[in-house]
Amino acid sequence: MSITQTEKAARFRTLHEGPGPFVIPNPWDVGSARILAGLGFQALATTSAASACVLGRRDGELTRDEALAHARLIVNATDLPVSADLEKGFGDAPEVVAETVRLAAEVGLVGCTIEDATRNADRPLYDFGFAVERIAAAAQTARALPFPFILTARAHNLLYPPASLDDTISRLQAFEKAGADVLFAPGLPDLDSVRAVCAAVPKPINFMVGIKGKSFSISELAEAGVRRISLATSLYRAAMTGFLEAAKEVRDKGQFGFLDRCVTTPDLNTLMRL
Repeated sequence: MSITQTEKAARFRTLHEGPGPFVIPNPWDVGSARILAGLGFQALATTSAASACVLGRRDGELTRDEALAHARLIVNATDLPVSADLEKGFGDAPEVVAETVRLAAEVGLVGCTIEDATRNADRPLYDFGFAVERIAAAAQTARALPFPFILTARAHNLLYPPASLDDTISRLQAFEKAGADVLFAPGLPDLDSVRAVCAAVPKPINFMVGIKGKSFSISELAEAGVRRISLATSLYRAAMTGFLEAAKEVRDKGQFGFLDRCVTTPDLNTLMRL
């Protein structure tokens, strides 16, 4: 790659400074990363669920080494800055989260997200104070790096009952004070909620497109104050939808009509600059 990690990091930070929002799509392999770069997107982010799916596993089942190895593939695929979905940091303790951030930088990433979900069904969220400690530890490590690493903190309480927007905002505000550069709350139910979050936190807000009935247009999100728009597993699921439709047409009808709708291999090679 001709662009250094420091240069990528500077470009990534500039994207968050506006003037409007930018879309950060989520590839799941080298080919999809190169296609997204060929389409003109300016940054990429991994998605933990799709990263696991390509290995035939559920979200949350990759080890830290596996997730970082996958992230390295995406980093090396293009010259674009890449952030990674690193789930809860692959451990509960703040020092483990901090080590995950350090290792993320070592594989070439210029940002990552850390969530406050425990992945424990009996206790799905970390207690408020401990969740803040974890983000503070991650932020301290990020600040010690020799380039501007973008730390995104995710508040997941809207995904678990009883959901409370006030609690979400309280967590995001605490994460911002602990050193997070970007704030993120999956599951915001409507544009009024998006506006409330954007108004309550001075740092950039990432909105996740991908939940049916809770995804909005770029122009609507821009008006609400969103600065970054991620797509989670939605592009991977769209690709798999096309795959399933084609495979079922062959299996059930013995026909190949899907070929009339397919992009050509030369066109894909052109996007990937092969």
